[in-house]
Amino acid sequence: MATTQQRFMRRGTTLFFFLKEIASDDNVPTRAEFAPTNATNLSDTISDVEGWSLENTPIDTPDMGSTFSTTIPGEDKADNSSLTFYEDKVSDSIETLLTKGATGYIAIMRKGDVPGSKSLDTFPVRVGSRSASYSTASEPAKFKVTFGITEEPTLDAAVPAKTV
Repeated sequence: MATTQQRFMRRGTTLFFFLKEIASDDNVPTRAEFAPTNATNLSDTISDVEGWSLENTPIDTPDMGSTFSTTIPGEDKADNSSLTFYEDKVSDSIETLLTKGATGYIAIMRKGDVPGSKSLDTFPVRVGSRSASYSTASEPAKFKVTFGITEEPTLDAAVPAKTV
């Protein structure tokens, strides 16, 4: 018997946070580390997302016994990653948080805040640049923040349980 897959749209579901610190060595945040003193929910301010994935560069392994060139897994590398934000006319809180050189973690709850769901990805980051986007088009003001991924990200961790 086939099961019905519950598909969803990322926009309105997936959550993006910037965390100043994570105490554990495995880069999996606790629920307490999602508190406003340490975490900023960026979701409502993001207009575009690029990167935030891990890729592998295969290594060719040809041999004299075949004309087919096989491969083995090579090094892992994170894609160039960035977030584009809507600019706030009166507040510069995101710009202040994500200044060039700032370090922390981008935590992505892919399926939303669903405790126990193995859909939490955490990327240790350093802000590489932050620059305004200029346009004569009739569109909202935006700025783009590019991030360097400084360590191997933690993928598919469990979303921490909510405290009562």
